[in-house]
Amino acid sequence: MNSPLTALPMAQPVPEGAGSFCLPSLNQDFVCGHLETPVGKIPKVESILERRDRLGHFRVRWNIGRDTFTVEPGLYALSCPNTDSPVLVTANYKLTFDLLRQALDGFSCWILVLDTKGVNVWCAAGKGTFGTEELVDRIQASRLHEVVKHRRLIVPQLGATGVAAHSVKQYSGFSVHYGPVMLEDLPAYFRNGNKAEPGMRLKQFPLKERFVLIPVEIMQALQQGLPVILFFLLSAGFFGNSSFFNMLIVHGLPPSLAVLSGIIGGTIFTPLLLPWIPGKAFSMKGALCGLLLFLLVLLPLYGADTHYSSLEKSSWLFICLAVSSWFGMAFTGASTFTSLNGVRKEMLIGLPLQFAALTVGTVMWLTALWLST
Repeated sequence: MNSPLTALPMAQPVPEGAGSFCLPSLNQDFVCGHLETPVGKIPKVESILERRDRLGHFRVRWNIGRDTFTVEPGLYALSCPNTDSPVLVTANYKLTFDLLRQALDGFSCWILVLDTKGVNVWCAAGKGTFGTEELVDRIQASRLHEVVKHRRLIVPQLGATGVAAHSVKQYSGFSVHYGPVMLEDLPAYFRNGNKAEPGMRLKQFPLKERFVLIPVEIMQALQQGLPVILFFLLSAGFFGNSSFFNMLIVHGLPPSLAVLSGIIGGTIFTPLLLPWIPGKAFSMKGALCGLLLFLLVLLPLYGADTHYSSLEKSSWLFICLAVSSWFGMAFTGASTFTSLNGVRKEMLIGLPLQFAALTVGTVMWLTALWLST
């Protein structure tokens, strides 16, 4: 019998082995046992997180081991589910998986984990890895129809953009029901007969959620920003007409501060002040925060002695605005304020402007440095 995947319209050919029977390993460190089912031993997990789980959460918040913080795709048993227990679908990013099971304390259910390449549900839906084809594939690979009597799946609402419910029903026989936006609303959702109240359909982006994004954004920004800072410092030191360290401090430090100000403006000020910054475009919000940091950090240098020409001083502003706009725009992928089409449209406009500003600022600075020799 052919897999239903072979008839499912896909943007790419069906991968070899798609839909083949496969269960997750029992040897993963968060697995606390197994549950015997007609299809074999299903890994069992609990809602209480261990110290190593929380340590892993802290590490990935700081972008440490982020790319490998995953669970094996497939079917898991939370507590002691039976053939009538609900089936919840999630991503194989371990932070998402852990927060889901933690929110279901006191409940027994099945968790079907899709292979989203270690990306959370919201981002994976936009990228296509949390999608119809992967869901149908995972249903068949887990032999889910042999494990449960019902044919209902609870899919995160934030994953709806990647899942075509009618296609899932057509090719797997399972109907898709979209759960509440927030994980903490799942217990109330279940007690309400699997119905979401209107408030459960609204996604807010409060200060707490914006704050927890800052560490990983800072670490990623420093990975990109430090080579740029090193370029300015070394260029000033080697190509100046004075001693290496004197030129590094006098002419290399200001553009380096401009880059750092841009990083702070884009990764810290932008998310914290997001609702109050004028404009809709995140690139513009980031630029405005960069301007604020520029006024606080670099404007005082405008009154310094004749070390700095007008051309060199102007270059700092272009550099700072370009960097802050770039990192501010990164939050389009973390906020439901934006749509996928909106993100693409903003990037088409913002990226050329950011590149142009950084190029102009760098050329102005190099020219000023050359003229000073």
